[in-house]
Amino acid sequence: MGEPKLWIRGLTYEVADRVLLDRVELRVDAGESAAVVGPSGSGKSTLLGCALGLVRPRAGSVLVAGTDITGLRQRALERHRSANIGMVFQFGELLPELTPVENVALAALLGGAKAGDAYEWAETLLKELGVPYSTVPTGQLSGGERQRTAFARALVNRPGLLLADEPTGALDARTRDAVAELMFSAPGRWGCALVVVTHDAQVAGLADRCFELIDVGLAQRPSRAEAGHR
Repeated sequence: MGEPKLWIRGLTYEVADRVLLDRVELRVDAGESAAVVGPSGSGKSTLLGCALGLVRPRAGSVLVAGTDITGLRQRALERHRSANIGMVFQFGELLPELTPVENVALAALLGGAKAGDAYEWAETLLKELGVPYSTVPTGQLSGGERQRTAFARALVNRPGLLLADEPTGALDARTRDAVAELMFSAPGRWGCALVVVTHDAQVAGLADRCFELIDVGLAQRPSRAEAGHR
């Protein structure tokens, strides 16, 4: 199967003597998608924070591209994250005054790419994702176009792991469906692993595997293939 892009083993996290995650296990390989669902306060965002290295667990390991990020110093963690992880937030977190291509190229430049390469790859990604990259500021785009731009930005450094936190939560139903279809096509198109945290059961149902955070543990639901045979 090769080295997993994300491998969470025995992850335990607690805050103010309250256990949010207890011995959580999750492995996601290249070309595979996983969705994590659960009620508010169940620990979904905490789990994603651990995968990003923003939250330090009390116990367990978080391997991203073969490296346990829980033991990395801050600068090494930032370098590893930039090289291996792309992140999509619910509201995109883009700079509205910049054009789509400037937003995407900026992420590549911060990752160490040369200006020409950064803009060329940004334009290629945006074209593939159906986003206009002219002189229109990103703030003037539709919600769906902004989220597509956010996906392009997350992919521009060719990460092995793509993380998404409620990426369709601020979209209407029609736009949500289009963005979700795009999102779950990413592992097949770019060979990355995808982990999506969502409240939306329809979005979660598009993943190869779906997990639910319940009683501080992670339980796997039936896969798409298994559900299709019922």
